[in-house]
Amino acid sequence: MSDLFEQKNIKPMLIGTEGEAFDSPDYLYELKVDGERCIAFLDPESGTDLRNKRNLKMLPKVPELSGIHKQVSCRCILDGELAVFTDGKPDFYEIQRRSLTSDPLKIRLAAEKHPACFTAFDILYYKDHAVCDLPLTERKKLLQKAVKKESELFAVSRIIENTGVAFFELVKRKGLEGIVAKRKNSLYFFDKRTKDWIKCKNLKDEDYVVCGYIPKVHSMSSIVLGQYEGGELGYKGHVTLGVSGENFRKIRELPRLEAPPFSVPSGNENAVWVEPLLCCTVKYMEKTESGSLRQPVFKGLRPDKEPIECTVKKNKRL
Repeated sequence: MSDLFEQKNIKPMLIGTEGEAFDSPDYLYELKVDGERCIAFLDPESGTDLRNKRNLKMLPKVPELSGIHKQVSCRCILDGELAVFTDGKPDFYEIQRRSLTSDPLKIRLAAEKHPACFTAFDILYYKDHAVCDLPLTERKKLLQKAVKKESELFAVSRIIENTGVAFFELVKRKGLEGIVAKRKNSLYFFDKRTKDWIKCKNLKDEDYVVCGYIPKVHSMSSIVLGQYEGGELGYKGHVTLGVSGENFRKIRELPRLEAPPFSVPSGNENAVWVEPLLCCTVKYMEKTESGSLRQPVFKGLRPDKEPIECTVKKNKRL
């Protein structure tokens, strides 16, 4: 079997359920950073390699992080979140805009104005071997050993024990996205959506497939949304988006379809249908009983996510 570090093709473990905040001695609690999931391959001798969930190289987008391998004590693979902070809070729009930018000059200017950072919350490989079969608490200890120096560009996620409810209330007061509860004895399984990790969200949002758009007045457009359920793509409503930005340009460039990819209600007669190849995140106040969104707001495209990953959520904790 080839070495995990040399393969450079890791599909990370994912959160498997969502629920209310709770207290338990069996869980660790961490801040949910509003960014882009990333795997860091770090070697003090040979350098830094960052890959997103689709195994795309991210250093060209965040060149300011090319030296974080100097902050580890040994060869390691870290799982974490790539983010940009503005005014002390994660700014999803900024990291999403960076991911979509290809112009080196624009990237350099963005890196100077709003430098990205990598926050590590797990370790998958330590020195010369994989450590995924160790319980989370043991991996956390190895993570602390591997990272010899933290900085504004590279940090280790802080953990809270026992008091998940109080931690969540603090996160709410700060206006942050939420927390993640992780079972202490949980192992790490590649490409698995695990119920050992539970998302407790303050700000509600979900990922959707971009399926089309309806031109509107005043330089606006209504994006047609979809989600998968049981392997089938279904209609999930609309969200408004301006037509002057990079997000809409990416949507408009998608190959067109002659007919919608699913059954649609009335009101979609003027839609321009596109191949369901892009994902986006939508914020909203709440869902109706029928599943439609109240006060939806387009948050940004998700170039790190595959459309099949945009599934109907079952919001209950097991």
